[in-house]
Amino acid sequence: MIEAVSCGGVVFYRGKVLLLYKNQKGKNLGWVLPKGTLENGETFKQAALREVREETSSSAQVLKFIGKTKYIFKGYDDTVNKTVYWYLMSANSFYCKPQTEEYFSDAGFYKQHEAYHLLKFNDEKQILQKAFIQYNDLRKQINKQEGI
Repeated sequence: MIEAVSCGGVVFYRGKVLLLYKNQKGKNLGWVLPKGTLENGETFKQAALREVREETSSSAQVLKFIGKTKYIFKGYDDTVNKTVYWYLMSANSFYCKPQTEEYFSDAGFYKQHEAYHLLKFNDEKQILQKAFIQYNDLRKQINKQEGI
């Protein structure tokens, strides 16, 4: 079994979350959150920011660590045990552009219920729900501090 680590972001702008649509060689794989492999010398946070920028062209900043997900899948030569470290992020606009080299054919920001139903994988749905709770809590704290 191969151990693998990826890092990703649940990216918000004005209450909506950023999703990507993967369409690899005619296989419609579905909607996913941006994530990718940790590179040598990177922290989890740096990798998550880099992957969001590379896969979506979105400029984001990390608000906080959300948690991690784990799953196992069959690779080319072996079984892969993958751990993904997720960060709550905030974008500075709705601008996004899918990275076609990684077979992403669409990207966009979606409301909570839309995003939940679009996402293909249950582990990403679970991290999305956790992220929405934390994002809404942060927004309430900011509004309270600003007297709104």
